[in-house]
Amino acid sequence: MTLLQDDVRMHPAEFNYQIIQMSNSKLETLQVFGTPEDIGFTIGKIMAASIHETVLPLAEFQQARRSWKDSSYLKKLDEAARSVFPDYVLELEGMARGAQLDYESLLIWNCRGDLPLLAGANPESAEHAPEGCTTLLYPSAEDADAVIAHNEDGPPELDGHCRWLTVTQANGTKFSTFHYPGMLPGHTFSVNSHGLVQTINNIRVDDLQSGIPRHFICRAVLDCSTLEEALVHLQRNDRASGFHHSLGHTSGENLLSVEAPASACEVKKISQPASHANHLLDEKFSGLSQTITESSSFRQDMSEKLLRGSPVPEAKSILYHQPSQGLSIFRRPKDGADDYAFTLATGIFRISPSGVKWQIHLNKNEWPALSN
Repeated sequence: MTLLQDDVRMHPAEFNYQIIQMSNSKLETLQVFGTPEDIGFTIGKIMAASIHETVLPLAEFQQARRSWKDSSYLKKLDEAARSVFPDYVLELEGMARGAQLDYESLLIWNCRGDLPLLAGANPESAEHAPEGCTTLLYPSAEDADAVIAHNEDGPPELDGHCRWLTVTQANGTKFSTFHYPGMLPGHTFSVNSHGLVQTINNIRVDDLQSGIPRHFICRAVLDCSTLEEALVHLQRNDRASGFHHSLGHTSGENLLSVEAPASACEVKKISQPASHANHLLDEKFSGLSQTITESSSFRQDMSEKLLRGSPVPEAKSILYHQPSQGLSIFRRPKDGADDYAFTLATGIFRISPSGVKWQIHLNKNEWPALSN
């Protein structure tokens, strides 16, 4: 395994990461290299403290582990992942070893959206509904590049514990992603060396099945070189559950908004500015039962309203919407929402044939915490 010059198992002080401090924001950047096992081990080793101190105590994780540890359903999810994506299983196993944690616990953490709620569990409760992301998609125009912009909302306990992770794999494919402790990369906002951008919005649809966990699908997209390759993964009929995916590529093709619950997949080419929160929008899914929180409904309606402005506002002004009272698009604790999420970061990706320019903001200041 290569991490700079040294083996992380022998020289933990030699990790390649740094802290960027700007305008009271900090984001550690972590660069790792090697085989799937090496990559996972390095990530797990470096993020072990965050996994043990922030993830394991989460009520959401504790409830899932009590309910699904040693279960036949979890074993079926694991078997499905191993049969299709063995390298990503090796990555997660390496992460568990690096963090000195059992593999099953990390599998449960990565499968929390694939596991059915048991009788008596309230899907509206904070313990089961910490996500709340919002994505904006601006197609390219004569005088403007295409833009995908995303508020990454998650458990407030993870604030300050996420990383900007850059992975260079043994096969040469490289990607960068906003990374949660203990998670497979890919379920937030990401860009790869092939010019593909992916952002993810949680959805909660009652069509779960024992198939490939959705975090493994997100991870697979990071290894794709084209939008067509990515859609092959999103259109599989053996997925355990799903997300909403926003996709763009430097090839100049249309931005794509993809709603992909377990039972179907709807791909929409974006021809005018659009937004997506945390529930399915296409009429194709009108017969599916899904959870639509007050916050998701508000963020969808408000972002669509703001996008109808003339001229169309830039992405940051919409994603930073935060009135003094009531619900908001930019999330902070006690804003009155029913799904308890917290805006951990904002990622803005400008996509053109010459490449992808990105910025990451951790708060509502003009200076990005990181950019390329």
